[in-house]
Amino acid sequence: MKISKKSLGKQHSLITVQVLEKDYSKKVNEVLVNYSKTANMPGFRKGHIPLGLVKKQYGKDAIREEVSKIIQEELRNYLVSEKLDILGNPLPVSSDEIDWNSGEFNFDFEIGLTPVFDINLKFKKPVTSYTITAGDKMINEQITNIQNQYGKLISKKEVSKDDEITASFINETEEINNKFTLKLDKFKSKSVAKSITGLKVGDKVTINTYKLFENQADLVSALKITTEKAENLKIDIEFTVEEINFREPADLDTELFDKLFGQGVVKTTTELKEKIAEDAEKQFVQQSDQKLLNDVTEHLIDNTKFDLPSEFLHKWMQTAGEKELSLEDAKLEYMKSEKSMRYQLIEGKIITDNNLQVNMEEIKAYTKEMIINQMLQYGQSNPGDKELDEIINRVLTNQEEVKRISEQLTSQKILSFYKENVNLKANKLSYEKFIKEVYGA
Repeated sequence: MKISKKSLGKQHSLITVQVLEKDYSKKVNEVLVNYSKTANMPGFRKGHIPLGLVKKQYGKDAIREEVSKIIQEELRNYLVSEKLDILGNPLPVSSDEIDWNSGEFNFDFEIGLTPVFDINLKFKKPVTSYTITAGDKMINEQITNIQNQYGKLISKKEVSKDDEITASFINETEEINNKFTLKLDKFKSKSVAKSITGLKVGDKVTINTYKLFENQADLVSALKITTEKAENLKIDIEFTVEEINFREPADLDTELFDKLFGQGVVKTTTELKEKIAEDAEKQFVQQSDQKLLNDVTEHLIDNTKFDLPSEFLHKWMQTAGEKELSLEDAKLEYMKSEKSMRYQLIEGKIITDNNLQVNMEEIKAYTKEMIINQMLQYGQSNPGDKELDEIINRVLTNQEEVKRISEQLTSQKILSFYKENVNLKANKLSYEKFIKEVYGA
C-alpha cells in the first residue's frame, strides 16, 4: 500500500492510492473459501464447490469489493495522520477501465484543502452596537391602540371619519363574496372614502379595486383572494354597508391596567408607559443583536483574506446535492454561496480557537428551561424532576431539534464573543430613528 499527494493549485491536491495484490489477497481468499462452503451451485453439493471454480466466477467481484474497502479506510486514515482538513469530500478521478486481473491498482482522488488564515477582530473602523429605545410616539400609539382595542363599540346610523365599517365586497363574475371590517383611512383613494362617507346600513356603492387600499394586504383580506390575484387587479366591486360602529376609547384606569397586566402590576398612566417601553425594548434587543451580528459577519468576510479551491469546489458541487448539476450550473451555485462558505470557515475557526463549542449539558439545560417556560405559559407550574427528564429525553431524541438548539446556542455564544472582543461604537436611539438610519425608511 502506498499513498502520495501532489499539488494541483492553491488548496487543491491530488491523492493517489496504490493497492498491491498483497494488500488484499489474503482477505479475498478468505471470502472465496467461505463462499465455497456456503454457496449453492448447480451440479455440486453444498460445501463441496471447487475453490478454483469459485475464484473464476466470483474472484473479480471479491477483489473489487475488498479493494474498495481498503481504499476508503486508507484514505480516511491518511487524511487523519497527515492532518489534512478538507472541504467537501474526496472526489474520485475517473480513469480507464480497470483490469482487475492486474494485481496492482492506482486510484486518484482530488481534495480541496481548508485554507489557513488569521482573523483580526480589532477592526480599524468600529462596528455600531445599537441600543433601541421606545420613543414617545411609539408609546403613545401603543396606548391609543390599547384604548381602541378595549374600547366600547357604539352603533352608528351613518358612516363618518373615524367609524369602523363592516361591509360586504361582492363581484359575482369573479366569485367574490366576503365581509371585512375597516376604517376610511385604509383607503388610498380619497374619492372612494368620500363616496362611502354618509352611507347608512344597507346602502351600496360600486368601487374599483385598482389601488384601492394603502396596503395591498388589505385588498387580499377584503376580497379573500390570493396575493397573486390581487396584484394589479382592476375590477368593480359592489360595496354594501352591513354595520357601522364607533369605538369609544377605554379609560386609562386600574380596571384596564389589571386586565392588561394582572392586578396591581400597573397602577398609573406613567407606570403604563414604563411597562410598554420595557416590553418593547426587550423585543428590540433581538433586532439590534441581529444587526450587530450581520455587520460583524460582513466585516469579517470582507477583511479576512484567504484562497478557496474554486476549481475543486465547482466539481464537488456538481454531485453534492440531490440533483447532479452541469459544470456551468455548479459555477453559478458556487458564486451564490461563496460568501456563506467563507463565513462558515471563519466562524468555525473562531469557535475552535476560542472554545465556543456547545456541549450536551448546555443543550439539556437550554431544553429544560424552554420546557419549563412553555409549561408555565399553559398554567402548568412546578413540574417534577422525573416528568421534566422524560420530556427532555423525548425532545433530544429528535436530531433536528437537537441541531436547532445547538445552532441557537452557538449563535448566542458567538454574539457574546463579538460583544466582548470586537471594536464597537455604542449608539442609543429610538426605534423610529433606528429604522431610518439602518434601512433608510
